[in-house]
Amino acid sequence: MRILVIGGTNFIGPLLVRRLIELGHEVAVFHRGRTRTLLPTGVEFILGDRHRLGASTAEFRRFGPDVVVDMIAFTEHDALGLVRTFRGLARRSVVISSADVYRAFGRFLGLEPGPVEPTPINEEAPLRTVLFPYRQQAQGADDFFHSYDKIPVEQVMLGDPGLPGTVLRLPMVHGPGDPYHRLSPYLKRMDDARPAIVLDEVLARWMCPRGYVEDVAAAIALAVVDDRAAGQVFNVAEPVAHAEAEWVRRIAEVVGWRGEVLTVTGNRLTGPYRFEQSLHMDSGRIRQELGYAEVVDPQNALERTITWERANPVGSSLGIGLFEYEAEDALLKEMGRG
Repeated sequence: MRILVIGGTNFIGPLLVRRLIELGHEVAVFHRGRTRTLLPTGVEFILGDRHRLGASTAEFRRFGPDVVVDMIAFTEHDALGLVRTFRGLARRSVVISSADVYRAFGRFLGLEPGPVEPTPINEEAPLRTVLFPYRQQAQGADDFFHSYDKIPVEQVMLGDPGLPGTVLRLPMVHGPGDPYHRLSPYLKRMDDARPAIVLDEVLARWMCPRGYVEDVAAAIALAVVDDRAAGQVFNVAEPVAHAEAEWVRRIAEVVGWRGEVLTVTGNRLTGPYRFEQSLHMDSGRIRQELGYAEVVDPQNALERTITWERANPVGSSLGIGLFEYEAEDALLKEMGRG
């Protein structure tokens, strides 16, 4: 099979490309040429602009993809450009989406009124009715957050019979290369020998979908190479969800940190989010229909992530909750743990 990957040079992309090559397929990667990534011998590179796919039509026809995988379709405009370019050229498409399409996510963000949505969330769960979930963070009409929304992307990709689409709704993905450094907030505290990590009680109980980057790449690869995935939507996530406090303890066990995980009442550390709304997803469909299973042991996945995070430290600004140690010490003292 000949597979074209759009945006395959960062985080999940290189692992997906390697997986497809290992499975014996021919792969071309379309990107801007700004990212240097070591990919297997034999991978073809097509340089161009994601927002001007039509300008590269001749190169796409020369490669002749059976399947096109779009890792970076973030807006309706992106999806429409993909369909216009590859309708009649590729026989189907795979697009990467997110758990943020669900109404539960809208409740979590405080965008959608109403009671807490039931979880785990399956593929038939209601989607957000409020579009553009991050527009309030945008600095203007040209800002990425102004137009980002995976719901119209999905609607375009699943609505054109000329290019049958598959949608993969991804979890919070951790692992080497994670641009959000999702383990860093807790790992930094542990490496700094903090005596305790304090979570608001609702955050301590909160559950979200998670996945290790190599496992997520393996799930995408299955949907790419299996024609039964055409027209389908799949959640991708670990089979068992862990509450945030348990997630912290799992990290602590790998690190060898002996501090306490404490909780505080009163929504003092949660910011604007409604952590009473958990977000964990049911990934049974992709497991049952395509035979998906994780390819990396969970312990090894955490060890690899921690090794990378330590080698690529970031500031505390990406973290959840309270990161000024002076203020945190005052809170611990208030709790009688100072």
